[in-house]
Amino acid sequence: MNKTIEELANCWLKRKPDAPENRVLQSTLERTTISKDTNKAIAFHQTFGDRLADTIARIGGSWSFILIFIAFLILWTAGNVWLLTRDAFDPYPFIFLNLVLSMVAALQAPVIMMAQNRQTERDRIDAAHDYEVNLKAEIEIMALHEKLDELRHSQIIGMRDEIARLAEQVKRIDEILSKQRTRP
Repeated sequence: MNKTIEELANCWLKRKPDAPENRVLQSTLERTTISKDTNKAIAFHQTFGDRLADTIARIGGSWSFILIFIAFLILWTAGNVWLLTRDAFDPYPFIFLNLVLSMVAALQAPVIMMAQNRQTERDRIDAAHDYEVNLKAEIEIMALHEKLDELRHSQIIGMRDEIARLAEQVKRIDEILSKQRTRP
């Protein structure tokens, strides 16, 4: 395959390639892989704050956190209603608990949104990488089809030539047999 990127693009893409397609065509010409572990690349560029936000979002969105938080709320309300009826730390209607819950929600919501934004960016990177890998696979399949077509064509040409050669031999044999029959 001694073609250029432009020739491959014209042959298989039927248009001028953009940057990712150029990388795919170049890897096709060089016969190198294009797949990579995008998680490693993303993890390498994450800051401490990114990792912390992801951890908080992962913990805050888990059933373990929800169940532990429900248990905490039950203990808080039970402790302040029944056990501490006289000198309750946070008597009914639990104003301090409401303040704590509002502060947790006010802090947790933006952290979760930051983690979701990063996940969206990861999904975009994964989708772009999937596109490149799929395009490379399609190009490789088309190249295989092209090679098979060339092989089949050369085999058909070879069989045609062989049939012509055999027909010529049959014709000579027929001529020899006809001469032998005509002799007295």
